[in-house]
Amino acid sequence: MKRKELISVFGSDLGDLEISAVVDCMQSQWPGFGKQVQEFEDSLMNRLGLSSFAMVDSGSNALYLAAHLLDLPPGSEVIVPSFTWVSCAQAVLMANLKPVFCDVDALTMNVRREHVEACLSPRTAAIMVIHYAGLPVDIDPILDLGLPVIEDAAHAVDSFSKGRPCGGIGDVGIYSFDAIKNLTTGEGGGITARDQTTIDRAKQLRYCGVGKSGFEAATSSSGTHQRWWEYTISEPFIKMLPTNIAAAIGIAQLTRLNALQARRKAIWNLYQDGLEAIPEVTLPQDAPIDDQHSYFTFCIRVNRRDELAHALLDENIYTTLRYHPLHLNQLYGQTDRHLKNSEKLNEEALSIPLHPRLSNADVDRVIFSIRDFFSR
Repeated sequence: MKRKELISVFGSDLGDLEISAVVDCMQSQWPGFGKQVQEFEDSLMNRLGLSSFAMVDSGSNALYLAAHLLDLPPGSEVIVPSFTWVSCAQAVLMANLKPVFCDVDALTMNVRREHVEACLSPRTAAIMVIHYAGLPVDIDPILDLGLPVIEDAAHAVDSFSKGRPCGGIGDVGIYSFDAIKNLTTGEGGGITARDQTTIDRAKQLRYCGVGKSGFEAATSSSGTHQRWWEYTISEPFIKMLPTNIAAAIGIAQLTRLNALQARRKAIWNLYQDGLEAIPEVTLPQDAPIDDQHSYFTFCIRVNRRDELAHALLDENIYTTLRYHPLHLNQLYGQTDRHLKNSEKLNEEALSIPLHPRLSNADVDRVIFSIRDFFSR
């Protein structure tokens, strides 16, 4: 019997528009950092209503850059939700700071003010929030604590909280455009901030702290000095430059984002309707009426999670856990902490397939397989 085609849990949708954009970029003979990056930055700012934005080469590097830009005292603490991707903690460590892991809400999988307050200490210097799956965090009570806030909007490039773009509400915010995100550039990320001076500094840092390339200095309309190949370095930093190829894909994706998001929303609704009658399945929360969700992943909760995951894999349906709680990793030295909800999610949460290439037949197959598992 022929094995069923694999249904992947995550994915993007790339088509003729993206292919044409990449070909045009390659035919220009300059695939590196250039004018397409600026065009993508301007287009994303216009789309989201951001006042500032700088593209970098990955969402993980954007997190490190964000932590660095806050200029926090070395060794001070940053509160980070445990139920998130490892880049969040690594960025804090790389900035010579200490991550302190807090719990999240079991239903929304987002951090709440009470979880942050439980971890506050005299050494606390900042708070990181993650808009899990694209569902906006209730961020205003956290902002009221008066500490700098890093917003991880890696899942939330098209999410809004009370009309404000997620990522653009805290002191600094980041986005991810990797291969499985709602808007992909293949690999890439970006950073935004409340003030333009922070983004100006970010744009300088992403090029090893160099303000302008020799070519920019030589061709600047403001007039160049005699030796345009000489430059001043503002501060030491690693290279995080994005490419024109990545930006060209992102520009094409932006023109299709409404359709891509509509498809994600349609799949979300099919799952809600198809799984709501199964008492063993806890469905994810949608956004309140004043907010907008990005529908990055559909994360259910079930008591027999491991069994279900293996049963679905036997049906060639790939699922996964997003994410393994960070406080349980020995690297961070916090395994003696007990974070009830994060640990509960570690045993019950399961992301099932959601991406714009899924057909209705694919979604029906996932729903049928989950129903069949619990009817046995």
